[in-house]
Amino acid sequence: MLHNKPSLAGARNIRDDALTHDALVRKEMPHNLGEGLVLRRATAADSEAVAALNGEIHADSPQTFSAGIAAWTRDLMNGNHPTYRASDWTVVEDTRAGRIASTMCLLSQTWSYSGISFGVGRPELVGTLPEYRRRGLVRSQLAVLHAWSAQRGELLQAITGIPWYYRQFDYELGGLTLGGARTGYLPLAPELAAEDREPYRVRDAIEGDLPFIAGLYERRIRRDRVACLRDGAAWRYELDGRDPASEVAVRLAVIETPDGEPVGYLAHAGRISNGAIHLGEYELTPQISWGAVTPVVIRALVARGKDYAARDQQQLRSYVFWLGVEHPAYEVAAAHLPNVQTPYAWYLRVPDIPRFLRHIAPALEERLAGTSLAGHTGQLNISFYRHGIRLAFELGRITAHPWDETPADRRGATFPGHTFLQLLFGYRSLDELAYAFADCGARGDEPRALLNALFPKQASHVWALT
Repeated sequence: MLHNKPSLAGARNIRDDALTHDALVRKEMPHNLGEGLVLRRATAADSEAVAALNGEIHADSPQTFSAGIAAWTRDLMNGNHPTYRASDWTVVEDTRAGRIASTMCLLSQTWSYSGISFGVGRPELVGTLPEYRRRGLVRSQLAVLHAWSAQRGELLQAITGIPWYYRQFDYELGGLTLGGARTGYLPLAPELAAEDREPYRVRDAIEGDLPFIAGLYERRIRRDRVACLRDGAAWRYELDGRDPASEVAVRLAVIETPDGEPVGYLAHAGRISNGAIHLGEYELTPQISWGAVTPVVIRALVARGKDYAARDQQQLRSYVFWLGVEHPAYEVAAAHLPNVQTPYAWYLRVPDIPRFLRHIAPALEERLAGTSLAGHTGQLNISFYRHGIRLAFELGRITAHPWDETPADRRGATFPGHTFLQLLFGYRSLDELAYAFADCGARGDEPRALLNALFPKQASHVWALT
């Protein structure tokens, strides 16, 4: 599956004496957490123990084991991944019992915001054995991962996780949509008349197809506010570098004419899950009809799903286009994809919002230039109630600075907590935020117009590196 399964770290109270971020940054690991617990970097020798813990913690139900999560863990620790190593993991070891009690990893990658690239750190596979919970182990490890991410110059941390939990660690749930899908059922799959020939065919990709796929992917992500960037090494790893049993492994395929001309690509799961086969990426070249190709893709997906079902002794009941909130295929195949699955959301953390705004200023200036406020000069105060930021405009050029506001200064805009991230990353419009939060909004026509011009609502479908 290409969508990211939420990290299943259960909600728990944090001890008052849990190590603070500053304390962890100042010390070299390993850290003695007391009661025989030691926080340290993982090594390749920990691979099987960490895989076993993750397979247990992240299974769909108690008393079961997720072989897919365990395989993903091994892939991230065996040294074959193009960017991640075992040393990108933390573990908390119970030295008295000789076992790993808790673990997580930091997946560093490059994303883009309206075409401007920036570093992102993704905490993932966060898990603690039940008997070690409510001891602050996640907080201690996240402090280390946040420090690593800062040292790498990453401007954003992003995580998929259970509701509410990561708000405790300065994350905002709802910065970006996560998932969003359309589901069809086997009786609704379009049929090909016996006398007709498929106008296109779908085949497994080979390494020679990767430049074509990468180019189409670059075109696809232009529809999104935020996207994950991929280089050649990442595409090669996606093609054949993973254990096929991994939870996040996909099959890349090329769509082509009967004469062998490539016109599109797709990526689907290598197994069925809960009776469904999942399609996570689907893109076509310009001037190719989505209406003509999508029925072919559905038939190919169903055929592949039936093969997987027979192989794994399961039953295929449905096919899922897991392509985000918006996708051209949804418009042309509505009758074949009647079930709408609403999206979840990413957790986002931006430690230095003024720095991030300065980094993406060219994109904001370009947006402003296309509105009635082109060439604007002035300032916009944005209050987070205890502090804020000030945007300065000079003939359409934008700079951002920290701002220590006072109650009398709240004449521009107000965003409680981290709700500004929802506007910044296109998750909600200004009006939607004002409706959801009574203490959120803009005061005056100019602040409202500026915010609407700079931060219009825009969906994103981020296929992150895993």
